[in-house]
Amino acid sequence: QVQLVESGGGLVQAGGSLRLSCAASGRTFSSYTMGWFRQAPGKEREFVAAIRWTGGTTYYGDSVKGRFTIFRDNAKITVYLQMNSLKPEDTAVYYCAATPLGGATHGSLYEYWGQGTQVTVSS
Repeated sequence: QVQLVESGGGLVQAGGSLRLSCAASGRTFSSYTMGWFRQAPGKEREFVAAIRWTGGTTYYGDSVKGRFTIFRDNAKITVYLQMNSLKPEDTAVYYCAATPLGGATHGSLYEYWGQGTQVTVSS
C-alpha cells in the first residue's frame, strides 16, 4: 500500500524557515513526479512545487519561487521542501502527492496524497 507521510510542519515567525519531509513507501517511485500542494482555510488548493524523481527537474508555483526549494533523497525515498523567508500568507496545510505524469502541476493529476502537515507563519 502506497504511503506518503509528511512531517516538519509547525509554527514559525515571518522571515523564518522550515523544512518539510515526505517519506514515500509502498511502490517504486522512480518514474513518478512528487509534488507539494497547500491549502489555506477558505482557499483553493495551490500548487507549491514538484520534482521528477528521475532526473530531478523541478517546478515551482509563482508565489514561492526564489524562497522554496524542493529536493529528494533517493536512498531515503524522501522528498523535502525547504521553505525560507516565510510569510504569513504561506500559512496552510501542506500536502505531499505523487503522480506518474511527468511534470504535472495540477492537483487533479496526482494519484497519491499524504495526510498533510500544518504550517503557521506568524507576523
